[in-house]
Amino acid sequence: MEIAIVLALPLLGAVLLALAGHRGWAPELNAAMSFATFLAAVLLTARVISGGPTIWLGERFVADPSNVLLVVLADVLREQFFVDSFNVFLVALTAFVGFTTALFSRPYMRTEQDQGRVNAKRLRLYHSMYQLFTFTMLLCLLSNNVGVLWVAMEGATLSTVLLVSLYRTPASLAAAWKYFILCSVGLAQALFGTILLYFAAEKVLGAGGTALLWTHLHQVRGQLEPTVLSLAFVFLLVGYGTKVGLVPLHNWLPDAHAEGPTPISAVLSGLLLNVALYAVVRSKVLVDGALGRNFSGGLMMGFGLLSVVVAAFFLSRQRDIKRMFAYSSVEHMGIMTFAFGMGGAVAAFAGLLHMTVHSLTKSAIFFTVGHASQAAGTQNMDSIRGLIQTSPTIGWSLVLGSLAILGLPPFGVFTSEFMVLTTAMHEHSWATPFLLVALGVAFASIFGKVQPMVFGETTAQRLPRGPALVPVFAHLAIVLALGLYIPPYLVGWYRQAAALIG
Repeated sequence: MEIAIVLALPLLGAVLLALAGHRGWAPELNAAMSFATFLAAVLLTARVISGGPTIWLGERFVADPSNVLLVVLADVLREQFFVDSFNVFLVALTAFVGFTTALFSRPYMRTEQDQGRVNAKRLRLYHSMYQLFTFTMLLCLLSNNVGVLWVAMEGATLSTVLLVSLYRTPASLAAAWKYFILCSVGLAQALFGTILLYFAAEKVLGAGGTALLWTHLHQVRGQLEPTVLSLAFVFLLVGYGTKVGLVPLHNWLPDAHAEGPTPISAVLSGLLLNVALYAVVRSKVLVDGALGRNFSGGLMMGFGLLSVVVAAFFLSRQRDIKRMFAYSSVEHMGIMTFAFGMGGAVAAFAGLLHMTVHSLTKSAIFFTVGHASQAAGTQNMDSIRGLIQTSPTIGWSLVLGSLAILGLPPFGVFTSEFMVLTTAMHEHSWATPFLLVALGVAFASIFGKVQPMVFGETTAQRLPRGPALVPVFAHLAIVLALGLYIPPYLVGWYRQAAALIG
C-alpha cells in the first residue's frame, strides 16, 4: 500500500492547508507533510528495489466478495497504478526536492509577507496549491493509465497557474495566462496523441480501459499499427514537449519562472519538466517497439539539440536572474531529450543521471537566487552586487551552484554531460560541434553575469530573516558526491531504469 500512502499524503496536505494555510504555523505544516511524503517515497523505493516492479491491485488481488463497496472499488482501481525502476526513481527525486523546497519556502514566504507582497489569504492559496502540485506530479508518475496521466498533467498546470499569478501584479498575471494558454494548447495536442494511441491499441487489446494501460501497451508494442503510432508520437512529443520547455515550445517557461514565487521556480525546473519528459520517454518506448529507434529518437534528438543551441544563445541576452536560469533549464532539458533520443544503455544512463543532478542543482540555485533577490530588492542582475559581502553563504552558494550547473568537474553535471558528449561523438559525431559550442556559450554567459553579482561592490542590507541554506548545501553536496563516486546500488538502479527505456 506504499503507492496509496505516497498519493494520499500530499492530497491530505492540500486539504489541511486549504483550511489552515493562513495560520502562522502553516509553513511548518507544509514542510511536515512534504517530509511525510518523502518518507513514504523512500519506503516505496525500498519496496521496488527489494521486490521488483509492482502493480497496485493487480491480477493477483481478489476483493472480499461479501463487501460490495470493496469489490466495486477494486474493479475501478485494478491495475491503475504501477511502479518500476524508472518511475520510482523520479518519485523519490520529486518527493525529496518537494521537501527541501518546502523547507526553503518557510523563511522566504514569511519575508515576502513582511514586505507586503503576499497576505494571509494568498499564503493559504500558496500552501494548499503547493501540496496539490506535489500530488499531481506523483499521480503522473505512478499512474498506469495514459489518460489519467494526461488528466494529472492538466491538474499540475492549473495548480501552478495559480501559483505563478500569486503576486497579482500585471506581469505575473500576464505570465500566468501565457503559461495557461500555451500549455493548454500543448496538452490538447497530447490528448489527441493519447486518442490515437488508444485507437492503435484497441485493435490489439480490444475496447476498454486496458488499451490505455502502460503495462498492457508495453506487452503488445510490437503488434501496434506503426503508422498510427508514429502519428500519435508526434502529437505526444509536441504536447508534452511544451511542458518540457523544448524550443520552439518554450515561450511560457522564462516568464513563469521570472514572475512566480521563487519556490515555484525551483519545483517547475526541478520537478515539472522531468515529469513531462517522463511521459515522452514512456511513449518513445512504445514507438521503438513498433517502428524501431530511428523515428522517435531522431525527433527527440532534433528537438533536444535545437533547445540546447537556442537556449545557450538566449542566456547572454538576459537581465533578469530568474529568466537567465530559466533558459538554463531549457538548455539542460534539451541535453536530456537528446540523450534519451540517442538511446542505448550509456545514453539512457547519462539521461537519468542528468535528470538527478540537474533537478538538485537548479533547485539549489533558485533557492540562492530567491534570497539574493530579496536582499537586493530586485531580480535585475545589474542591481545585484556584492553578495559575498552582505551574506557570504548566499554568495558562495550562488558561485558553487553556477559552477555545478555549468558542468565543471568534479560536480555530477560534468559526469552526465561527459557521458552524453562521448556517446554523441561515437554514434552521432555531427551533433558534437553544436553541443560543444552551445555549452561554451552557456558557460561564458552565466559565469560572466554571476561573477559581478557575487564579488562586486554593494550597498544592500542583510536579510531580516536568516536564509534557509541547508537545502542548498544538501543538494550541492549530493551533486558533488555523484560527480566523485556513484554508489554501486545507485549504478544498479540506474542500469535497471535504463534497460526499461533504452
